Amino acid sequence: MAMNKIQFQTGLSLPAFLAQCKVSLEQSRWPQGFRCPGCGDAEHYVLKSGRRKTFQCRSCRLQTSLISGTLFQSTHLKLTVWFLAIYLISQAKTGLSALTLKRQLGVSYPTAWLIQQKLMQAMVEREARYTLDGDIQVDDAYLGGELAGGKAGRGSENKVPFIAALSLTPEGQPRFIKMAPIPGFTRKAIANWAQDDLSSGCVVRSDGLACFSGVTDADCKHQVIIAGGRKPRDLPEFCWINTVLGNLKTSLGGAYHAFDFAKYGTRYLGAFAYRFNRRFRLDTITTRLIVAAATTEPRPDYWLRQADASC
Repeated sequence: MAMNKIQFQTGLSLPAFLAQCKVSLEQSRWPQGFRCPGCGDAEHYVLKSGRRKTFQCRSCRLQTSLISGTLFQSTHLKLTVWFLAIYLISQAKTGLSALTLKRQLGVSYPTAWLIQQKLMQAMVEREARYTLDGDIQVDDAYLGGELAGGKAGRGSENKVPFIAALSLTPEGQPRFIKMAPIPGFTRKAIANWAQDDLSSGCVVRSDGLACFSGVTDADCKHQVIIAGGRKPRDLPEFCWINTVLGNLKTSLGGAYHAFDFAKYGTRYLGAFAYRFNRRFRLDTITTRLIVAAATTEPRPDYWLRQADASC
């Protein structure tokens, strides 16, 4: 039996990761060395008080810390707790619930939930930097199921529509994915999504749902695969996107069980995509998440609890 490249790749041990953390955080904040956030000068003093390190600009005297202006700003937790959370979340194949994080970090559930949501937000914002190109499979999907006594099918009040897109290698193997909730499966919604998540000139293949023609409004090419009476999931042309959606269902159902789909769907989909797109780099995925957190603006509690439209 052939060896699975994902399962048998060399990962990053916890001791090795913790040894890299603070160095990675400082390098993430200032890749070219310290720069004052006020005046941009590089000359500075380092002031130490216990374990706390403060950087003071020689020119304007502005003081800043390693975590100010980052996702970690105003935290009352030790950075080692954050680093351990980053390790646990990034190494969990199917994601990690706030309840599990609470138990493993030894913090309260509200604290674990905030850590989880902040790190997932960092994943979402990191993924937003990239677009898919080349040959792409797309499919319509939903978060949630039908409610007893409610509407059935696509009109169900408990279903949140989202689009899933998968780019392929020239050999037809999966490369990268994008998943995003949308207002509905309309041409305008698909066009707006494609403008953000697809590169112009890419070839998008769909099962013929009329709204997917909206990708042409974003300078993408559209090819329709005729189902011929078969269900889209039975078409060999869509085997990989259907496999990914099956993995997503397993991940959400196994790790999280339930969450507010309409309010937090973007983060859970984004976190899944973040891990999938780095599935061959388990040795660097954790330190990359530190970089993502260090380059994400502060996201306070009230902001995290807002509806998805504000994320």
